[in-house]
Amino acid sequence: MRRIAPPDVPTQWRSLPASTQPVWPEGAWWRGFGSPELNRLIAAAQANNFSIAAAMARIRQADAQLRIAGAALLPAIGATADASWQQARRSNFSFAPNTGGSPYTNIRIYSVGLNAAYEFDFWGRVQAQQQSAADIALFTRFDRDTIALGVVTGVANTWFAALGANDRVRVAEANLASSGQVLAAFRGRLSAGTATALDVSQQEALVAAIRAALPALRSQREQAINGLGILTGIPPVAVTQRAGTLDTLSLPPLSPGLPLDLLARRPDVAAAEALLAAAGADVAAARAAFFPAVQLSLAGSFQSAAIGTLFGPGAALASLAGGVAQPIFDGGGLRGQLELAKGRQDELLANYRAVILQAFTDVDNALTAYGYATEQEQLQQRAVAIARRSAEIGRAQQDAGTVDILTVLNLQATLFNALDNLAQIRLARVQALLSLYKALGGGWAGAETAPPVLVPGRLKGGVALPIGANLR
Repeated sequence: MRRIAPPDVPTQWRSLPASTQPVWPEGAWWRGFGSPELNRLIAAAQANNFSIAAAMARIRQADAQLRIAGAALLPAIGATADASWQQARRSNFSFAPNTGGSPYTNIRIYSVGLNAAYEFDFWGRVQAQQQSAADIALFTRFDRDTIALGVVTGVANTWFAALGANDRVRVAEANLASSGQVLAAFRGRLSAGTATALDVSQQEALVAAIRAALPALRSQREQAINGLGILTGIPPVAVTQRAGTLDTLSLPPLSPGLPLDLLARRPDVAAAEALLAAAGADVAAARAAFFPAVQLSLAGSFQSAAIGTLFGPGAALASLAGGVAQPIFDGGGLRGQLELAKGRQDELLANYRAVILQAFTDVDNALTAYGYATEQEQLQQRAVAIARRSAEIGRAQQDAGTVDILTVLNLQATLFNALDNLAQIRLARVQALLSLYKALGGGWAGAETAPPVLVPGRLKGGVALPIGANLR
């Protein structure tokens, strides 16, 4: 498959300076997050995911189609064997008295033979069909890699969502516990006459609101964990993972090189290119169908009325025939097939350009999201530190009787809101980094990662080359 020049390739990323050194993902890139549980989940998904299994089945189908297409380049050889019996009337027959004779005689004929037929591919029609099948077989492998990347990133994204939801649950539970302690203190003060019923009622309303928010957060966590089931190929009831925290995740550095380098690292770009190449071969095959087809057939056999003389010299028969078939009028069928193939090629060319543009957009969007999420997390961490210090000062002053309880409650609510926002921002940052991994093609590094597809007749030094070995 020839390399097709991509259209309008930018010279640098919008979100990064041109001098940025590339840090490409490794093959098992998800291990960089430092989560053994994530590693186990991805291993299970790679082994059991149904979408990956379906993609592997499509590879086998495409390989079978390739063998079918390649068979037309070789002669078709068949063998025959036949034994027949027939009855013929005797000539000049006359009945002898009391002989019981019959006017018929039995004849047995035995024959064996070989026949061969071959179509000379003068115009390259069969070779073009085979090349189209080879490109489709290559496409199925790139498509498998694209699906596998989507499954892996889907597992990671779902797991990170479970961790983020669990972090928010922990913040809400800590808020509920703290608010409950304050409520208990208010009730004690109400009994001592140092607090009012309004103070207790306000705190009770705050505790009730926090408690009411917890079920939704727990639901998000459990639904995320359940979502791992379809990705790993098991029912939700069999998912035993329990979410931890995003705080323990590592966030390895990652940055793309030049935009042109991306095209060799995205399996979806390679898949679109393979389909476009297959369409080009289909156009060549449709064009060759206008020319005459030249066929040669050869048959040889032995025929005899007795098995003992079947292979004697006089029993040998042979025939050789050649034919030329030229379409003269087909009602525009061949022209329609050619225009159909050209239209399909134009469609796939547009799709190929769209995939390339989408690849560039994905990377720039992921870089932008990750950069701003990183900045936002740093700012939010500072906001949490300020809110925590303010809450501590407020509680100290409240104990000293210099501020009222409403001020302390507001400071406490500000702190827990800041912690909840920090958990959400941290999740957004991790997911943005995950999107960048996906946008860069994960650990996919080109056609050399695909299993070899052997093409008959595609030889170099007497060794069959895998499709894609000479792509780059």
